[in-house]
Amino acid sequence: MTKGEVISKLESLRMEDMLELIEDAESGHLEELELVESIGLLYDRELNEALLNVLKDLGVSIVYVTDEEEES
Repeated sequence: MTKGEVISKLESLRMEDMLELIEDAESGHLEELELVESIGLLYDRELNEALLNVLKDLGVSIVYVTDEEEES
């Protein structure tokens, strides 16, 4: 998915918070994102992966943290 396709999909789903992440990355206000890999940002795995790729392309470092519940 291209950046434009990701943005269009997020807009159609009214995912304002995810759109703000892209805007913050474009403006340089988001440099690093901590994320539990097994959870991701979105339920839709394909859209989640596409969004993460867009953020990475914009220079955001994705830092995967441990899900403490998985270890229990």
